[in-house]
Amino acid sequence: MIECVKTFPDSVTRKIDEPEPGCWVNVVSPTSDERQWLKEQLGIVPEFVKSALDEEESSHVDYDDDTDQALIIIDCPAVEDDQESDDPASVQYETQPLSFLFLPEQDMVVTVSLRGDRTLDLFSEGRIKHFNTNQRTRFLLRALLNISQRYLACLRSIDRQFTKNERRLRETLQNDELIKMLGLQKSLVYFSTSLKADESTLVRVKSGRVIRLYEEDRDLLDDVFIEFRQAIEMSNIYTGILESTMDTFGRIISNNLNIVMRTLTIVMLALSIPTIVFSFYGMNVGDLPFAATWIVPLVIAVALLVGVLLIFRFSRKFK
Repeated sequence: MIECVKTFPDSVTRKIDEPEPGCWVNVVSPTSDERQWLKEQLGIVPEFVKSALDEEESSHVDYDDDTDQALIIIDCPAVEDDQESDDPASVQYETQPLSFLFLPEQDMVVTVSLRGDRTLDLFSEGRIKHFNTNQRTRFLLRALLNISQRYLACLRSIDRQFTKNERRLRETLQNDELIKMLGLQKSLVYFSTSLKADESTLVRVKSGRVIRLYEEDRDLLDDVFIEFRQAIEMSNIYTGILESTMDTFGRIISNNLNIVMRTLTIVMLALSIPTIVFSFYGMNVGDLPFAATWIVPLVIAVALLVGVLLIFRFSRKFK
């Protein structure tokens, strides 16, 4: 899907049919024909198109000296499985690349996403106030600010899920809750890696060598840095807490297993005593005491069993 948006001199932003100077071209899940259109009609460097459509591409900045085109790729948070998004107790997250292409010769900016992006939807639907397609640097910074806020919202959601699962694990150690905790840990690893890469990209943008920065954009860029650094700190804190909690629950499970095994061993040893007594009287040996009746062997077996249980109960070595 290709969508063109432009802000006109009367400060009205609306969609247009064809790309023209001063517009924003939003590309979502492009087909093979649309990818070719990006190269031929807009004149985008083929390497930039390939990088923008690579799902595994990490956040970075690239610049082409011949065409003065700049490519900025940002990792954005996303729900891993849309089918589980309705259940707030089982939402897992991942990151997906969002590409910004600055084309100075065509006087336009192009965004490319593989599965759509909530931030771009806000701009496309006119829910961002004072959005102007001619202010391309401000458009990038406001998009980055919204992305950083989405990171913070996802991290708070992870914290709520973690608290809820931890409460359930304290009551009962279920495999489902442990699997959910593992999913949260994987989401935090994605976030931590992507946020560090995004911060490095922001440093390149702040240098002003890739895209032009204006004085009125400096404060907005500082706000973006603050939000991303806060997200990095939150991600590191939650990762440390989750790792220590998982390690603690792992030790609890191991300790419970040891207790169960010790109990089963004591029961097995105790039950072996009556077996020994009756096996002794079951041998074909003559002149055994009290061999004429089964009551005496039963009494002996019960007495020995009670004695062994008392030893296990009151001996410090078995506590």
